Amino acid sequence: MPPWTPSESGAARGLSHMRKARPMIDLYTWTTPNGRKVSIMLEETGLPYEVHAVNIGKNEQFEPAFLKISPNNRIPAIVDREGGGAGLSVFESGAILIYLAEKTGKFLAPKGAQRAKTLEWLMWQMGGVGPMLGQANHFINAAPEKIPYAIDRYTSEAARLIKVLDTRLGEAEYMGGDYSIADMATYPWLKVAFDLIAQSKPEIAGEGLNVRRWLAAVGARPTVERGMAVPKV
Repeated sequence: MPPWTPSESGAARGLSHMRKARPMIDLYTWTTPNGRKVSIMLEETGLPYEVHAVNIGKNEQFEPAFLKISPNNRIPAIVDREGGGAGLSVFESGAILIYLAEKTGKFLAPKGAQRAKTLEWLMWQMGGVGPMLGQANHFINAAPEKIPYAIDRYTSEAARLIKVLDTRLGEAEYMGGDYSIADMATYPWLKVAFDLIAQSKPEIAGEGLNVRRWLAAVGARPTVERGMAVPKV
């Protein structure tokens, strides 16, 4: 049994489903870019997993039992049932991606320049793209009052990051060189935000032709398409 299930079981609400026969990984997630990083990785690696939807709109991430899996009360989190005892829990999307890459030997080189580049761009996403696009979305769509300075600050920084990525993708097919966890981490964010940011700040973002090419290539992968549909709600 998984170590935690949201109040009202996922099965009862249709919010939990099983991928393949004997799931190895319990995935606690919701319909956000950070959550979909991990579901994409699980689809890419072919690891059997079971989805447990954590409805952040109903504050299910604050339930005490979930705190034992994710001390920061954020999705995504996983429990690896092969981790011994009750299983090994891992929280923070970047840490989960690295853990799964090392577990399977896929999408992260074991050493050398390829590994360094992949981790470099993964950290770039974790420290830049996620926080900046998240703040831009908050002040554009969720803040109780429109604050022009905040909107301009975060959309401008998001546009700058798009330009940085566009330059990188003019040098390499994928962010780390080969397709990797760096691409999986970044794609769900830019899939939903690229057009809005590029159109609002074209003087900063530029045309973004390399990013557009990359979005099409990553989005065409059936594994990515399946991962972007998790959880089904």
